[in-house]
Amino acid sequence: MTRRATGTFTTVFEPLPIDDDTLGRTRALKTIEGDLAGTGRAEMLSVGTPIDGSAGYVAIDRVSGTLHGRSGSFVLQHFGLMDRGAGTLIVQVVPDSGTDELTGLTGTLQIDNDSEHHRYVFDYDIAPR
Repeated sequence: MTRRATGTFTTVFEPLPIDDDTLGRTRALKTIEGDLAGTGRAEMLSVGTPIDGSAGYVAIDRVSGTLHGRSGSFVLQHFGLMDRGAGTLIVQVVPDSGTDELTGLTGTLQIDNDSEHHRYVFDYDIAPR
């Protein structure tokens, strides 16, 4: 049975060294509140293009905390594209990455960046306790 978790998160970005002038590398540290509460730590690679509004990024994001009262961690994989201002973002749980009470977690996370605090909607499945 699919469940839904909602809430907000804040992010602090820290540029990381990289030996390629065309790519950006960043660490993102997240504080997550709501039905999913805890922290996230991601590393992302990004690239811009000469065309305004076109770019891409990928990230691996380890989330630790509680999800509707179940504790553990899991990994999200991000895939984002901007095509001349039109955005696509896919954020999905890496299969079999859940630990402890989140073992077996699957799902997709949607992010709304239009507010002061980023908002998330996480549709997920996990076996009953």
